[in-house]
Amino acid sequence: MANAKWVLDPTHSEIGFKVKHLMISSVTGTFTEFSGTVETHGDDFTTAKASFSANVHSISTNNGQRDAHLKNADFFDADTYPELTFESTSIVKVDEENYTLHGNLSLHGITKQVLFEADFGGTTVDPWGGTRAGFSLKGKISRSDFGISFGTVSETGGILLGDEVKLSAEVQFVKQAAEVAEPVLS
Repeated sequence: MANAKWVLDPTHSEIGFKVKHLMISSVTGTFTEFSGTVETHGDDFTTAKASFSANVHSISTNNGQRDAHLKNADFFDADTYPELTFESTSIVKVDEENYTLHGNLSLHGITKQVLFEADFGGTTVDPWGGTRAGFSLKGKISRSDFGISFGTVSETGGILLGDEVKLSAEVQFVKQAAEVAEPVLS
């Protein structure tokens, strides 16, 4: 069975996060510029090797002032660390629809192991003859593990922002046409 390459379709995918604000409600945000690939043996996603990257400058919380603050050195320091990346180390099939995805997340100059729960939406053939696969992913990280602790305690001693960041993704991948090797002529 040949290896298959799947490329993330950014027009049908979303990458988001959520963090507690004042510990009474959550602020959500997304990254609007990202890319990713998955390589599998055949169509077996338990053999998947996934990679993903997002442009930190593309962060959006629907508030320009907050977005600018998130990009500065208090948080992401986007000029120094313009990209966050994820490289999978393993994927485990729990049942027909659920997987756990293990890998290394690099953010703010620090790499840590993370775990995502992945809900496999299935595969289908689109109207143009392409094969697509869809996943819903969720996980969480501690932002202080990545050296981002601004707002953990306010001047009054309260907590401005939670340390736990919930991550979520709705992703759709398009299977690429198999490359055919040219025959060697002797």
